[in-house]
Amino acid sequence: MARLPRLYAPNVPQLAQSTFIHPLSPIPAEPDIPPLDLLRMWLTQDAAPLGIALHGWLLMEDRITVLATPEDPTALSRLFQALGRRIAARLRHGRVFDGRYRSALLQPSQWVLPALIWLESLPVQLGRTSHATTWQWSSARCHTGMNNSFQSLLNDHADYWSCGNTPFERQTNYRAMLEEGLSSAQAEAIRRALHGQWALGDEPFLQQLSLKASRRPTPAPRGRPRKRAAE
Repeated sequence: MARLPRLYAPNVPQLAQSTFIHPLSPIPAEPDIPPLDLLRMWLTQDAAPLGIALHGWLLMEDRITVLATPEDPTALSRLFQALGRRIAARLRHGRVFDGRYRSALLQPSQWVLPALIWLESLPVQLGRTSHATTWQWSSARCHTGMNNSFQSLLNDHADYWSCGNTPFERQTNYRAMLEEGLSSAQAEAIRRALHGQWALGDEPFLQQLSLKASRRPTPAPRGRPRKRAAE
């Protein structure tokens, strides 16, 4: 089966994820520098010059996940390629990623905040930590006001700004949302859209998106097209 072309639409946020063939491990020559610290530094250096507005990010030993609005159809591809070249040069040799990255387009005001919560909660869901804010390599600590050291890496989406009128109010309200988490239906919808590489939104959004997206944003109906009744 031919693989799907990239799904892109101007000014529409994307959830994107790429997994590694093998989990990252400490560098023998530099054992005191965690690989994820290097990856975070490279993400800081590469995202903005490519015209990518990062709304959320998560780095783990087996994957990179970002919520972003890219400036053009190739920006995210070039970001993952740049990170792959850096990883190959410093952390390992040969192929880095396990195939192409996957992505989903998201309806603002409906799915951006749930996708951000899903992304920042992944270390908890995968059993890597007990609380999202204790994972050092994600945007969760910035969004909850616990650590602003990497705030420059973020370009917060308008949906996050709608959480409150002041930074403290936004951080407090978002922290409560992050602690509450998503419903199982929300989490499954995000997972399916990401792995299927489709768009996530209501019917009017999807219809409007189909007019400007690079390809159809939802799966085609199953089965053969209906034949028109004979006149």
